[in-house]
Amino acid sequence: MADQRAPHDLPDVSGLTIGILGGTGDQGKGLARRLAMAGHTVLIGSRDAARAAAAAESLGGDLPVSGADNAAVATRADVVIVAVPWDGHRATLESLRAELAGKIVVDCVNPLGFDKQGAYALPVEEGSAAQQAAAVLPDSRVVAAFHHVSAVLLLDPDVAEMDLDVLVLGDDREATDTVQALASRIPGMRGVYGGRLRNAHQIEALTANLISVNRRYKAHAGLRITDV
Repeated sequence: MADQRAPHDLPDVSGLTIGILGGTGDQGKGLARRLAMAGHTVLIGSRDAARAAAAAESLGGDLPVSGADNAAVATRADVVIVAVPWDGHRATLESLRAELAGKIVVDCVNPLGFDKQGAYALPVEEGSAAQQAAAVLPDSRVVAAFHHVSAVLLLDPDVAEMDLDVLVLGDDREATDTVQALASRIPGMRGVYGGRLRNAHQIEALTANLISVNRRYKAHAGLRITDV
């Protein structure tokens, strides 16, 4: 039998170019900022190239971040993070199926609704946003990750380190290892394997619980996994 890789033995991902679809929103811009600070070339995508360029410029000219339309970003990036609003999730991915073929696609979309009682998880026909992405993108390597990262902290210049673990789910070991390594490039953050893609629903839904925690305690809580 071939030797098993140690769970903490992750690849060198320092040279990867990262694209972020929906990168003009706070979460997308925050991830772009932190990954650029970690040394990655980052491409912010939007349906409107000018809006993407403005979002990149807002992060400061000293970072390796630029903006373009979603199709250009999907074509040029090595790894693509999906941070679009849930209501545009399927349509965006369907329009980029060819550009995303063969690539690692990291879905961090949380299908949530809000009412007077707060946030709650929405039903998804495929089971989760990540599973919907896998269904729409059969030729891509879909991974679920970055669901519980505070956009406020990502964008805060006074926060030097992100104190949390990122649960990474997927069916392709090389792809999940790559995304774990990417998460671990951000100071204070750690990528932890969280299971197969079929288990993404409860990870996405847990965001509603964290929103409740944060509202009650006026915090920006994340997760830490113990004994790993």
